[in-house]
Amino acid sequence: MSGIQMTLLGQHLRIVSPLWLWVAPLGLILGALAAIRAWQRQQQVARLVPAGRIGSVLQGAGTGQGIARGSLLGVGLTLLFFAAAGPQCGERTELVKRAGIDLVIALDASNSMLARDVKPSRLDRAKLEVTALLDRLKGDRVGLVVFAGDAFVQCPLTTDYAAARLFLRAVDPAGMPQQGTAIAAALLESKRVLEGGGRGSAAAKAVLIITDGEDQQGDALKAASEAGDSGIRIYAVPVGSESGEPIPITDKNGNVTGYKKDREGRSVLTRTDVAGLRELASRGNGMVLRGTGADLGVLQLLPELDKLQKGELESRLSVQYDDKYLWFAWPAFVLLCLGAALGEGPLWRRRAAT
Repeated sequence: MSGIQMTLLGQHLRIVSPLWLWVAPLGLILGALAAIRAWQRQQQVARLVPAGRIGSVLQGAGTGQGIARGSLLGVGLTLLFFAAAGPQCGERTELVKRAGIDLVIALDASNSMLARDVKPSRLDRAKLEVTALLDRLKGDRVGLVVFAGDAFVQCPLTTDYAAARLFLRAVDPAGMPQQGTAIAAALLESKRVLEGGGRGSAAAKAVLIITDGEDQQGDALKAASEAGDSGIRIYAVPVGSESGEPIPITDKNGNVTGYKKDREGRSVLTRTDVAGLRELASRGNGMVLRGTGADLGVLQLLPELDKLQKGELESRLSVQYDDKYLWFAWPAFVLLCLGAALGEGPLWRRRAAT
């Protein structure tokens, strides 16, 4: 949690848990209530006991002492809440260098990816594993290209993995302007994104294409060769079965209402072209990644990325924060102890009474 950051008198300040700052006034309120209660108690005694005998009835009790005790407890609790908020002070800056590669994930969002030979569906399973991949990337820039009958950039190259996850969740075949599986267009668009990333040749560049592999427009192998000649590695994850699976038709709630049929009324089957993807990856100097069981194999990309040359992603000054909660915790402890020790009357009078 980043909390609240600010600058005060030239110092960088940060509050880790700002919610406690909203609770802090409660300490002052409780202290004020304790002081008011002491005052009311003194007034009740004054009405029942002659003025000259109050001291003997309530040893050392008085309005001043009640206010003092309430003030100590109230301020102590307030400081304790300030300490719980986690105040930090940035006292130094450090030059941070990050290194990584550039990776574009090309995700098939055609209707054939709705097939359910992979649970919950080909597309949903792919999105789950890409999310897991984003959670494990460190320093790499990642972009997202979505394709069906055409390809477009869903997310440009970024190290903001949270933003990339948001763009990933929005991928839906219903939002694609044209259906089909244009693998060549996806590879060319990914190549354009990587070559326009502004990193030169220092860092390795890679494309992870996730698809059922049914290229319906041709030229995919040519596009893969062009990418390979440019130094871009292509890794492919085939999704689905090679035996074929009907393409479901769903309503707005995702419920299956039927299956796609051809003009003769027969169910259209979608088959994963593993052999075609293997040739595609070979021309791009990469490989096909295949998982076991329910896994598609997306996370198998991680050890392959570690083998690639890292380039300097960015150099920037980063403020390093030190915890300062003890500035509030120790005074709070002392004040709370004093308030508790003050009790109902001065210590020397309570000892004398015993």
